[in-house]
Amino acid sequence: MTIKEVTTKEDINDFLYLPVRLFQNNKNWIRPLDADIESVFDKEKNKAFRHGECCRWILKDSSGNTIGRVAAFVNEKLVKKGNDQPTGGMGFFDCIENKDAAFLLFDTCKEWLAKRGMEAMDGPINFGNKDRWWGLLVDGFDRDPNYQCNYNFPYYQDFFESYGFQVYFKQFTFARKIMDPLSPKLEAKAKRLAEDKDYEFRHLQKSEAHRLAEYLRTVYNNAWANRAEMPELTMQQAKLIVKQMKPIMDLRLLYFGFYKGEPVSFFLSLPEINQIFRYVNGKLDWIGKAKFLWHSLLKTNKKAFGILFGIVPEHQGKGLDGAMVLNAREILQVKYKRYEEYEMNWIGDFNPKMIVVVEQVGAHVSKVHHTYRKLFDEQKPFRRHPILN
Repeated sequence: MTIKEVTTKEDINDFLYLPVRLFQNNKNWIRPLDADIESVFDKEKNKAFRHGECCRWILKDSSGNTIGRVAAFVNEKLVKKGNDQPTGGMGFFDCIENKDAAFLLFDTCKEWLAKRGMEAMDGPINFGNKDRWWGLLVDGFDRDPNYQCNYNFPYYQDFFESYGFQVYFKQFTFARKIMDPLSPKLEAKAKRLAEDKDYEFRHLQKSEAHRLAEYLRTVYNNAWANRAEMPELTMQQAKLIVKQMKPIMDLRLLYFGFYKGEPVSFFLSLPEINQIFRYVNGKLDWIGKAKFLWHSLLKTNKKAFGILFGIVPEHQGKGLDGAMVLNAREILQVKYKRYEEYEMNWIGDFNPKMIVVVEQVGAHVSKVHHTYRKLFDEQKPFRRHPILN
């Protein structure tokens, strides 16, 4: 077996097409967009290169066939943040069912990171945003992956754990049917709160769509900033998020809670775009764009996907979560029956309060991903991600 750094167009094609070959008979796998994968490794598009570096490799057998791939990266902003030791990352791992091949890929990442002063590596993770390509799927193989979420074979788990990776935290995806009822207790609490004239709960109106970035930033910074290593959101960043959402945005999926006219909570969702991308085979060329437009017009996608949920601290525990969901239910179950299923991604096991919220709205765990950490010195104590208060 031979490891080769990805440097040429041919190498890039091998890197992109390996999972296509591996998963060609898997009915649940949805091919990611080639452009989305390549943007991670593009210094012009990925801002993580401003304070980090990465490298990727392909693994070939004696016949010259590509049998594995992986990437490793150092993000200087995260190397020591919340860590007991300098920690790098690895990801975009795919491999045939061969432990020797998998370990050679892991060793390559470890050696590259160790040369740069790292003493541990997390994986499989992304070189960039945490909401993309993060964690190893260990449960939920019978469900389609959501957009820019990892999907892998069950045997990958044995590779990681046999090599010495340990669970740093678990990420849960919760699901519920749109038409399922709320718990009576939560519904009663939400209705009582709705009677308080200081509060208002509704989806974003067309007339105020231009204020979405402002609303988003206000709630996010009050609810999430400076928690779990999350920095404050600038207005420029908020506008960029809205710009990225705009092509697929559905106002009936963007719910806010207001107190005396000021936004204090949000429950933001989008149409689950992978349900359309499954038809474009990884490429948004003119054929792919035509297919995307066709399925968008026909509204063939029946799944909505949660992206952000938050309540500012002084309004927590009052039932705002239920009030927003109650308002959404009244719209989506009665007036606008486009969606049948709802999923909420990336809820860490270190966030018990959020887990209680989603369980209260009738959701159940549909997928589990593990984010692993491998200490290079296994004699050192291993610590899991701290629990959020």
